[in-house]
Amino acid sequence: MSKKTCCETTNSDPDQQGHDDHRQAVRTAYAEVANASNNNDACGIESSCCGVSDDSAINTLISTRLGYSEADLVAVPDGADMGLGCGNPRAIASLKEGEVVVDLGSGGGFDCFLAAQEVGTTGRVIGIDMTPDMLSKARANASKGKFTNVEFRLGEIEHLPVENEMANVIISNCVINLSPDKAQVFRETFRILKPGGRLAISDVVATVELPAAMRDDPMLVAGCMGNASLIEDLEAMIKAAGFADVRIEPKDESKEFIRDWAPDHNVTDYVVSASIEAVKPGPDGCC
Repeated sequence: MSKKTCCETTNSDPDQQGHDDHRQAVRTAYAEVANASNNNDACGIESSCCGVSDDSAINTLISTRLGYSEADLVAVPDGADMGLGCGNPRAIASLKEGEVVVDLGSGGGFDCFLAAQEVGTTGRVIGIDMTPDMLSKARANASKGKFTNVEFRLGEIEHLPVENEMANVIISNCVINLSPDKAQVFRETFRILKPGGRLAISDVVATVELPAAMRDDPMLVAGCMGNASLIEDLEAMIKAAGFADVRIEPKDESKEFIRDWAPDHNVTDYVVSASIEAVKPGPDGCC
């Protein structure tokens, strides 16, 4: 099995140039993930959120550990499941026929294709990704699987290429954590959700303050760990964006696979995967 290191990035900086540099480094890392997957190669740490194996059995094992079923894995085109992510946001989304779903950081389209089958032909799924290589992969997978109710758009999650109040549900799997400006991401999600719309996110959160050595480690940042926000800070950001009924539920069982992401670090002393839910209040202020 061939393997190369791909998850290299720089730590975020408060100024705009630092944010742009951060995004470009993450974009480069995930472009290499997409290309490695296309070439049946391995890239990064296969068990991490930014690693891909050249062994489909390994990717299947990773995905089932994240909460996907065997039926989920066979319901999508080959190559859509790259074993990425830190959970299964669709499990908490409660999708309904006819709904419009937006997936932030859609990658190869895995969650989009599963969501498309739940919302049906009267529904619609829009995947957003800032990496052209991932976008090309997702569009090819959509064509291969003959998904007519899914589209993929190039864009940053801090500046979503989606009109106001369009979506019923926003899902995301271990992507918002990579953003250098999470507060802006939540303002954008609030903008594009319809009143009564909801967030259903799986992401990595910090249970205690991360040491500087972790925050400054390029591999840990691109690996969805070094840029994690404290649970209370994340909740404050979501509420400040306008959301109500915010629920962040850490998943202690996720430590089993997160430990494998960085075996040389005690990352589970600091971070854990969590399900994150919130609702955009309706006109009467009710959820």
